[in-house]
Amino acid sequence: MRFLRSRYNPRKKYNMETKEIHNHLKLSNTLSENLGHLHNLFNDTPDLVIRTFQYKQIGSQSALVYLDGLTDKVSINNDILRPLMYETSEEADNNSVVTLGGVNVIDDWKQIENAILQGQSVLFIDGYKHVEVFDTQGWPQRGIEDPQLEASLKGAHIGFTETASQNVSMIRRFIANRELKIKEYTIGKRSNTKVSILYLADVAHPEVLQELENRIRQVDVDCILNTGELAEFIEDNPYSPFPQFIMTERPDSAASQLLQGRMCVIMERSPSVLIAPVGIISFLQNVDDYSTRWMVASFLRILRFLAFMIAIFLPAIYISIISFNFQLIPLDLLISIGESRERVSFPPIIEALLMEVTLELLRESGIRLPAPIGQTVGIVGGIVIGQAVVEAGIVSNIMVIVVAATAIASFSIPNYDLASSLRLIRFPMMIIGWMFGIVGIVIGFMIIVAHLLSLESLGTPYGAPLAPIRFSDWKDLVIRAPLWKMTIRPKSTRAVQSKRMGSNRSQEEEK
Repeated sequence: MRFLRSRYNPRKKYNMETKEIHNHLKLSNTLSENLGHLHNLFNDTPDLVIRTFQYKQIGSQSALVYLDGLTDKVSINNDILRPLMYETSEEADNNSVVTLGGVNVIDDWKQIENAILQGQSVLFIDGYKHVEVFDTQGWPQRGIEDPQLEASLKGAHIGFTETASQNVSMIRRFIANRELKIKEYTIGKRSNTKVSILYLADVAHPEVLQELENRIRQVDVDCILNTGELAEFIEDNPYSPFPQFIMTERPDSAASQLLQGRMCVIMERSPSVLIAPVGIISFLQNVDDYSTRWMVASFLRILRFLAFMIAIFLPAIYISIISFNFQLIPLDLLISIGESRERVSFPPIIEALLMEVTLELLRESGIRLPAPIGQTVGIVGGIVIGQAVVEAGIVSNIMVIVVAATAIASFSIPNYDLASSLRLIRFPMMIIGWMFGIVGIVIGFMIIVAHLLSLESLGTPYGAPLAPIRFSDWKDLVIRAPLWKMTIRPKSTRAVQSKRMGSNRSQEEEK
C-alpha cells in the first residue's frame, strides 16, 4: 500500500486533466467565465495580475491580464490602461485608442497561456469571444558588455545578451541588408524557447539551411536553457570530443560568418550564438585576424597551429622519449634530465598525470571563485605547488616546464570549446606514449586525423579545405592572404553566391 500511495498523486492528476481541458476549450463571451477559467489555469500563481476596469470607448467591463516581473508596467499604464479607461475614438476599430504597436487577436486558450508566459498582456472584454494581445515584454536584462571569452584588441567591444531581439538588432547593425532573413521556431514543451535562424538568402545554401531547420524541428525536449544544450541535440556526431558548432559572444564575428555563407542560431535567454556549418580550421581563426596586417595575422595563425599540436602531444612526447626513446635526446640534455630526475621516485606518466590533474584543479577553482580571489589562487597556487613538488622529489623541473608550456599553448587557442577538447585528448595521448612510445604517438596522431576527416558539420566536411582539398580556400588557412586577394567566399560553406568583392587594386599596384 505504501508503494501505491507514493505513486498516486491526485493533485498531479487534477492538474494534467485541467490542462488538457483548457488546451481544447474556446473562449466564452462572458468575462466572469473567462476569468474563472483563467484562475483555474494559473492556480498558485501569485504574480499573475488581473486588472479589471470599464472600457470607456465601448462601455464594457474588461480585464487586462499579465505576469508581474515579465512586463513593462510603464508601457501598460501609459499605452494601454490610460487610453482604454479615459479616452474615446470616433473610429470603428475598438483598439484604435491604444498607442502601443504589435496587437494580435486570438481566441484559443493555449495561445493565451503562451502569450502570458512570454510577457505579453492579454485584454479580455465582456461580450467578446476573442482577446487582444499586446507586446509589453519588459523582463530584467543586463546591459551590453565586452565579451568575456573572446577578447579582441581591434574588434567591437560589444557582446550578445540574453535577449534574442537585442542580439538580432546587433547583427543587423553590421549587416544592414534586406537579404538578411530570420526564421523563428519554438522548442521545449515547458520552456517554449524561441529559436531564430539568421542567414543571407542570396548566399546561404538552401540544402544546408533545410538540414538545420529539420534538426531544430525534431528537438523534442521538456526544457532547453542555453545554446550548449541545443548544439548537443543537433550536432552530427555527439560522441566526438571536437565541437561541431562555433559558439560566439561577438556580433561582429557572427556577422563575418554570415557573410561567408554560414548560418547563425540565436536562442532566447542565451548570450551565445551558434554558427554552422564550420570546420576545424574555423576554430583557430580570430576576428582580429582581419583587422591586423596580413603578415602579422599569418604569423599569429602559425603560432596557433603550433599551439594546437603542443597542447595535444608535448607531454606525450616527453613521456615516450624518457620511457622508450631516450637515445633521441642529445647527450648533454640527457644528462641534465637525468640530474633533474635523480630524486624523483615516480615514473614519468605518474608525474605528468599528477601535474596535469593539479593544473586542471587550479584552473577550475580559479573559474568558480570570485575574480579577484580566483586570480590570486591561480598565481599563488601554481608557484607554491610547483616549487613544493619539485623540492619534495615528487616531480622533476623538466616536467614542470613541460606542463607549463602545454598550459600556455592551450591558452593560445582562441576558441574555448576547442581548447577544452584538446585538454581532454591530452590524457589518452600521454597513456599511449607511455605504453608504446613514439610509435604509439604516431598511431594516435593518425587516429585523430582520421576522426577529423570523418566528421561533418550539417553534412559539410569538417576537415575542409584540407580534406577535401580546396586550394582556393587556402588563402584563409594558415597564411592569411591580403583581404583584396580573397575575392570569393569559402567553398566549404557551399555558398550560392561565391563572389564577395570586386577588384580593389589595379594590376600595377599588385605588382
